[in-house]
Amino acid sequence: MATGRERKGRVEPRFEADGPADPAALDLRLSRGDRAGGGVAKGSSRTAAKAASKAAPKRASRATPAAPRRRRRSFLGTLVYGTMVLGLWGLVAVAGIVAYHASQLPPIDQLAVPKRPPNIAILAADGSLLANRGETGGRTVSIRELPPYLPRAFVAIEDRRFYGHLGIDPVGIARAIGQNLTRRGVAQGGSTLTQQLAKNLFLTQERTASRKIQEAILALWLEHKYTKDEILELYLNRVYFGAGAYGVEAAAQRYFAKPAKDVTLAEAAMLGGLVQAPSRLAPNRNLPAAQARAAQVLAAMQELGFAKPAEVQTALAQPAKPARAKGGGSANYVADLVMDVLDDYVGKIETDVAVQTTVDPALQGIAERALVDELNQKGVRYNVAQGAVVSMRPDGAIRALIGGRDYAQSQFNRATTAKRQPGSAFKPFVYLAAIERGLTPDTVRDDSPVNIKGWSPENYSRSYSGPVALRDALAHSLNTVAVRLGQEVGPKAVVQTAQRLGITSPLQANASLALGTSEVTPLELVGAYAAFANGGMGVIPYVIASVKSVDGRTIYKRAPSGLGRVIDANAVGMMNAMLHEVFVSGTAKKGDIPGWDLGGKTGTTQDFRDAWAVGFSGTLVTGVWLGNDDGEATKKVSGGNLPIEIWNRVMTAALRGDKPVPLPGAARWRRSSGTAVAAAAAPAEPQTLGGLIDNLVGGGQPPARQPAPRGGPTREDKNFLERLFGVD
Repeated sequence: MATGRERKGRVEPRFEADGPADPAALDLRLSRGDRAGGGVAKGSSRTAAKAASKAAPKRASRATPAAPRRRRRSFLGTLVYGTMVLGLWGLVAVAGIVAYHASQLPPIDQLAVPKRPPNIAILAADGSLLANRGETGGRTVSIRELPPYLPRAFVAIEDRRFYGHLGIDPVGIARAIGQNLTRRGVAQGGSTLTQQLAKNLFLTQERTASRKIQEAILALWLEHKYTKDEILELYLNRVYFGAGAYGVEAAAQRYFAKPAKDVTLAEAAMLGGLVQAPSRLAPNRNLPAAQARAAQVLAAMQELGFAKPAEVQTALAQPAKPARAKGGGSANYVADLVMDVLDDYVGKIETDVAVQTTVDPALQGIAERALVDELNQKGVRYNVAQGAVVSMRPDGAIRALIGGRDYAQSQFNRATTAKRQPGSAFKPFVYLAAIERGLTPDTVRDDSPVNIKGWSPENYSRSYSGPVALRDALAHSLNTVAVRLGQEVGPKAVVQTAQRLGITSPLQANASLALGTSEVTPLELVGAYAAFANGGMGVIPYVIASVKSVDGRTIYKRAPSGLGRVIDANAVGMMNAMLHEVFVSGTAKKGDIPGWDLGGKTGTTQDFRDAWAVGFSGTLVTGVWLGNDDGEATKKVSGGNLPIEIWNRVMTAALRGDKPVPLPGAARWRRSSGTAVAAAAAPAEPQTLGGLIDNLVGGGQPPARQPAPRGGPTREDKNFLERLFGVD
């Protein structure tokens, strides 16, 4: 039965039933009552509704299984939800991994780009580059110095989205993965230029996940710290190009023998493609592969608008080729010498420097070709494999230095380091010691067998001439006369004379010293001869003229220096007259250059192990040595054949176009009817006060000299002051 009561102006139905309330039946009953119009009283319906509202909660609390069911989540919704959860946890894991690897790096506030190792650019006297030294192989260049297509070549082939990403390129990584999957191998990398720079600056070359994570972190830091152009400039100066070249400048010099600012589009494309695999793509090792890779770079540049189609076609039609090193690499011998002595001038080097040398690149090339051509043509026949050439001005400035036949095959510098017996090329020091003790070019000594405690040296010809003037004995390199002179003045005096002129190698003060048995280097022997060429001043051979920093600041500049006067001007004149006779009638006759006054000496050691030709004009001194590194005997190479031929070729080229000058003092002692007379129009030249008085007293000519008696030096050639005051 239904009852109803009024509550706040509204009748709420209430139902009482013996069993569980059925909402559907309730709805049906209510609807039927409404439709009957009088079957159920209005009050009754309100009472029934009220009863139902009270009964429903009670039955619901007692019947939990009958509660309304929740709507089930669809499969797609579950998938999205799970993905979000997994993504969240993935982000947490990635953040943890990044944080861990970041902790292995230096603190960000302490992070800095490592300083690039300094480069030493070694320049010729004319400013052209001879070689680079240092760990990088080339100087640092600014991106503004380079032609625009050079940096674009690297962007096109290595990181075409370089100017659009923040250091890591997800698009590039996805493209690389797709390419690698398609080609079933590692065909393309996903690292950006910034990542590559980060690896080169801070990390090792190992390929691990840890290193890649750190690389990405550092790439982001670089992008935050530097502009895109600054990053690209750092990259171009640090990336490795093979063959010891770090940076685009070193690579351009190494492969094309030109600065990076001068490379062509084809060369720029080859450099851009080279960094992928420097060893495999180096043009001096695998030119076809290097050119094929360059073609890919050019195609990428055209696609991106970095190069016009016509320019690309021209570059493809004329692909880049590696250039042969200037002078075949002999300039490296000069560079090695520079590096050996540079610390003595400037100390520790902290930044890029340019070292200007005294070397003439044209003469350097001429000297190398002369040596190499002679050895190539006659080396096998004469069993000689090596040689050295040194040319210097009379003040000691080295103009050319060849330390061997081929620097690529042997870096041993025979010009500066190899100590070899000079043979008869040492005799001028013996004769000078005798001249300084009173002898003259016309002093006579006996060319006959000599025996010193069982040692009996012979002449090269194994014949003897009897009495002979010193000028002729030196010109024809008579061993017996040289040994006799050495004994007259004493071996110690000969040692002191050679050392005074600049010989620094240890010399043995014995009888055989007169024949050049103590070893010297070509450089110091040529330096000692310079004193004859310049009128008696001792020199210290040098190759460095100045050192400047990259900003043009002068760090070192050579001031004029030397050993001072080491030979009296009168003695220089006599020595030069005798040394000139060597080219007129003696062993160096094949080396004579028409129109020039020349002086010098050849030398050949026992069993033809060493052969020398050292000679000079008034403007240049050159020495040539030939032999074998292991001391093996040659097949009769003497100073008068192969070495003098090389010497003549070098000096002829060097003196071509120059005005001939006389040898200092030689004109006064030229041969004339067997006696020394003054030349008719001898130029003014330095001389001692005593020599000047002698000239005045003798009417402008030196006093007549008589041959010295055999058995020892005389004092008949004392000058006026010596006779007056008894000066020894």
